[in-house]
Amino acid sequence: MKIKLKKLHPDAIIPKHAHDTDAGLDLFAIDAFEMATQERKSIPTGIAIEIPNGYVGLIWDKSGLSHKYGIKTFGGVIDAGYRGEICIGIMNLSDKNFKFEKGHKVAQLLIQKVENIVFEEVSELSDTSRGEGGFGSTGK
Repeated sequence: MKIKLKKLHPDAIIPKHAHDTDAGLDLFAIDAFEMATQERKSIPTGIAIEIPNGYVGLIWDKSGLSHKYGIKTFGGVIDAGYRGEICIGIMNLSDKNFKFEKGHKVAQLLIQKVENIVFEEVSELSDTSRGEGGFGSTGK
């Protein structure tokens, strides 16, 4: 699949897979910055993309950043019709400040096929073995 990309900043890095078998494409910071503990930021990537109709871009954590340093991504849905700059919402959930350098990997982008959903309102839903069992219903 080819996706059109526009650089909005001369230092922007085009998203890329670190390995041929990776699902996610790395997204990079265009500037250096520091995040205080419990701070939330919107990080510009300096790029805009044209996702084809029938697909969506999903922004996910970099596992190393989330597991080792408590950096969590937020609000990661890029609709096919969006043509603005991709910005990454992140929060430092750790008890230590964290420094990002210019060009640092911040998150990863997955492009996935989506279905156009139409809801049908009904008076009853089918029975299942789980039924209405919710949070904790399967035990520990």
